[in-house]
Amino acid sequence: MVSQAERRAATIRSIEDAARKLFASRGFADTTIDDIAARAGVAKGAVYHHFSSKEEIFTRVLESIQAELSAAQIPAPSARPRDPLEMISAGVLRYLLAISEPDIKRILLIDGPAIVGWQKWRDIDMRYFGALTKAGLAGVLGDTVPTREIEPLAHLLMGAIMEAALVCATAENPKKAAKELSTGIKALLSGLVRPVQ
Repeated sequence: MVSQAERRAATIRSIEDAARKLFASRGFADTTIDDIAARAGVAKGAVYHHFSSKEEIFTRVLESIQAELSAAQIPAPSARPRDPLEMISAGVLRYLLAISEPDIKRILLIDGPAIVGWQKWRDIDMRYFGALTKAGLAGVLGDTVPTREIEPLAHLLMGAIMEAALVCATAENPKKAAKELSTGIKALLSGLVRPVQ
């Protein structure tokens, strides 16, 4: 027998899945709560029972995409290259290719900052990619940079990656741009690695 909690979780999942498809195809502005309810196969009241607004649903969808992208940046243990620069470059390439997909681009880069607000959008990005970026930098730089410099460098690196994402999102050939930009990020980072004296 299905429990109340399981039914609730299934309804929320249906609403989020329906909303994600609609936000990706139509955009936030052209999607209504009625559209989401119809696609999810639930009553409009059920949507409002679980979410207070369309903005709240959008935020949940945006966060789930960020979580998926973040998880995809960590290679399987058997596939990990030994060189930390290679790991970062490969992760950046995967991220840039993913963010160039029309549905993710629309939700994350076009509607995201406008709907949730720039600061909240950045906070979400930092929550999913901040620690990952700091760990990657620490692995690349090791003892060559004081620990206190890792956080500012992580912000700069995340800024460079976001600029690369925006370039890929508008490029005629996003795959080519992603490869070139991930190679550029690797070159940028390799310039930080100083030989230990």
